Amino acid sequence: MRVGYGLFPPKIADYLLRIKIPYNVNVAALVAVEESLKDADYLMGRVKAIIAERGRLFGELKKLRWLKPFPSQANFILCLLLSGEARELRQKLQDKGILVRYFDEPPLRNFIHFSVGKPEHTDALIKALQEIGG
Repeated sequence: MRVGYGLFPPKIADYLLRIKIPYNVNVAALVAVEESLKDADYLMGRVKAIIAERGRLFGELKKLRWLKPFPSQANFILCLLLSGEARELRQKLQDKGILVRYFDEPPLRNFIHFSVGKPEHTDALIKALQEIGG
């Protein structure tokens, strides 16, 4: 489930509310977000864990000379392939059971998107990338 939110000046928020679809978040997602907000300590612990894992993933990706990762404040790291093609890398990773996004349209042609997950997900991704090479 995904739930996003935005903070906007009133004029922009009014405009966005006029153009958005009426039910853009399902009931299960709403219940999940409401419950998670009740336990702020747990929620902030998850945020800290994701931030730490993002840093670790970024550091590991930087070691691969055929990838150029870009610093991120999100829950993913965007990388430019310096050799090879993103479509081929995505397929090779998929063959190993790892799903990633790639981009084949300008201006992000040959970029790949690695989501930040649990430490074991990072370990599996890095191992697969090392096996694939560039």
